Amino acid sequence: MLAQTNINIDAIVDTVIKELKEQLFILIEASGRHVHLSREDINTLFGNDYQLTPVKDLSQPGQFACKERVTITGPKNSIQNVVVLGPERSKSQVEVSLTDATTLGIKATVRLSGDIKGTPGIKITNPNNGVSIEIKEGLIAAKRHIHVTPEDAKRFHISNGDSVKVKIFGERPVILEDVDIRVDKNFSTAMHIDYDEANACGLTKDTKGMIIVEK
Repeated sequence: MLAQTNINIDAIVDTVIKELKEQLFILIEASGRHVHLSREDINTLFGNDYQLTPVKDLSQPGQFACKERVTITGPKNSIQNVVVLGPERSKSQVEVSLTDATTLGIKATVRLSGDIKGTPGIKITNPNNGVSIEIKEGLIAAKRHIHVTPEDAKRFHISNGDSVKVKIFGERPVILEDVDIRVDKNFSTAMHIDYDEANACGLTKDTKGMIIVEK
């Protein structure tokens, strides 16, 4: 009987711990280099009225990785096999890490996705047909940020546009500062960092983080 009681207690403790983690922690995801394309640029690179081919849904609703791959080229080097993400955007955009930017020979600007005014341009090539485009601006290193549902924003006492710190419990725990909050009903709550940051904290698929609000 005592052994059975201990098993029940352990199960209850495990459940409580799991629920506490879900209440306190957020998912941390690494975002690799990728390209968003406008309809005009899809037409040029792949052909008129070409439709991107989804192969994997991403954590954010409606976002997906595509079968299509491109090569991006800077003043010094090229990076091949860069994934295209859908759906199409109003303006094309290339997101890389700062290490990638050094490889390309470009000084990347750290910006939130979509904020591309005044950023460097880059060459994008479809390796299957050799067709290339040059975007005049749109190369960024994505600023660390958290997608948050309105419900979770209330729970964490944060608002759209806030800047917070996040303690990341990876193999090499770190505290990342100046993390932008983006709240939208269409989001799924998750923090996005690039691979430079992911490697720095020893990120794995199960890594969690805790938002630190200073007010």
